[in-house]
Amino acid sequence: MQTGFSIKQPFLTFALLSTSVGIMSGAALAHSAEEHCAAVIASVEEAGFSDDVTVTCENGAAVISSNTYPDHEMMTGITGTNEQVPVPAPGYDASIPLVAVLGDTPQTRDAALGVAVNGVPIFDYTGGGEMTEEDLYHHQTQHDTLQTQQLDVCGGHAGRGDDYHYHVKPVCMIAQMENAGNTAIIGWAFDGFPIYGDNNPDGSAIPDGVLDVCNGQPDATFGYRYHTSEGAPYIVQCLMGEVADIRALPRVSPLVDAETGRGTEPGRPPRGGVENLVFTEGADGTRSMDYSYEGDDYYIRYSPSDTPDCYLFETRTVTNGGEVVTGEYCR
Repeated sequence: MQTGFSIKQPFLTFALLSTSVGIMSGAALAHSAEEHCAAVIASVEEAGFSDDVTVTCENGAAVISSNTYPDHEMMTGITGTNEQVPVPAPGYDASIPLVAVLGDTPQTRDAALGVAVNGVPIFDYTGGGEMTEEDLYHHQTQHDTLQTQQLDVCGGHAGRGDDYHYHVKPVCMIAQMENAGNTAIIGWAFDGFPIYGDNNPDGSAIPDGVLDVCNGQPDATFGYRYHTSEGAPYIVQCLMGEVADIRALPRVSPLVDAETGRGTEPGRPPRGGVENLVFTEGADGTRSMDYSYEGDDYYIRYSPSDTPDCYLFETRTVTNGGEVVTGEYCR
């Protein structure tokens, strides 16, 4: 993976234009595009993730690039597994607008709404498909990934793309941050606004009713900011800023069968949940997710193949009736 930061030449022209004409709207961010680029870079660097995450500012955006695979414990504590497993996704590019403009209509999608400073995507708290605007105003208890025990102790899990992502506050990532605290930005939403923790940056508590439907509030520097919270919706649940095309925002595609080129079938949550789920990694790149269900042992295991970004899988899952299945699958 590439490391470090860069500001490419196309950004310079954009910065000059945005400084003079792009910030005229009162709904736009309260500082220049160049300052916004520097803030995105600093959020990753000061957190200590610059060895694994690249930030490049060009063409009006800060692109946060990663493989979406964090260097912390994963999957431990999950009961409501969907029988998907974390697999690195090299080349994940999350584009953060350098001129963030606040809108008046919350936007939702059944995919990531932002990215954490360690390069891991951030979803809303639900796991039941895309929410309507009306759904945003009611706690979707039956689809709450935290309450239905679909999340690990770090606030994430592997989704349909066998990609690891967060649905609530990323507590393990925050524990790793060198600058952890109320002033630290923990991520960026895809509309360009920053994400903070449970408190205001000055350390004061956020009173009930202050955060809006997307879990955000006005900010003196950025114009607006999102927060995590102890209660639902726990994290960003919609975008209040403008985006050019919400359908074009980044997502991780499912693995494909190396032989057929077809995507993999999604796992199905075993009724009632599983027990003793653990995810382990070997020094040779082998990974294994092991668990039990109704007295039987199941697993999903993979190791790198000779083809870049491809893996040899062996699985015994509840979804496939306990049959041992092998194959090569690629990003």
